[in-house]
Amino acid sequence: MSDTTQRKRPETPEVEQPDQQLRKTGVTKRGGGDPAGRGRTTIADGVVEKIAGLAARDVLGVHAMGSGISRTFGAVRDRVPGGGSKSATRGVKAEVGEVQTALDLEIVVDYGVSIADVARDVRENVIAAVERMTGLEVVEVNIAVSDVKLPEEEDEEPETRLQ
Repeated sequence: MSDTTQRKRPETPEVEQPDQQLRKTGVTKRGGGDPAGRGRTTIADGVVEKIAGLAARDVLGVHAMGSGISRTFGAVRDRVPGGGSKSATRGVKAEVGEVQTALDLEIVVDYGVSIADVARDVRENVIAAVERMTGLEVVEVNIAVSDVKLPEEEDEEPETRLQ
C-alpha cells in the first residue's frame, strides 16, 4: 500500500530559469534575434541585368536589346551547338551597390511606336521588377535607342551555309 498522506515540503522562493525569462520576452535562445540581421545578402550585377533585360523585353514596342553588332554575335552564338541560349543580359549593364543600383539599357524599337512612350514603359517595368525581386533601390535607368526595326527589314541573323 502506498502512503496517501501529503508531506509538507519546505517552502522555497520560486526562481525563474533563464529559458522561462526568454520565453516571456518573446526572444528565443537559439540564434539571438531577428533572422534578417544574421548575415549579408549580395546580389551580382548579372542577376540584376537578367531581371532588367527580361522586364524590358516584355514591353510592347521593344523589338530587341543591344546594338546591331551584339545582336549579330548573339545570333551566331545561338546557332552554334552548345553556344548557349539567347542572352537575357544583352543590351543591359548594371552597377550594383549595397542598397542601390543603376542601369543602362540599349534597345531597338519597332517602327511606328512612340519612342518616348516605350522608354517610359521600359523604365517603369524595369524599376518595378528589379525593386520587387531584389529589394534594391533603382536610382536611374538610362535608355539608349540604337535602332528602329522597319517592317520590311529581316532580322539581322547571318545566313547559314550549313544545311
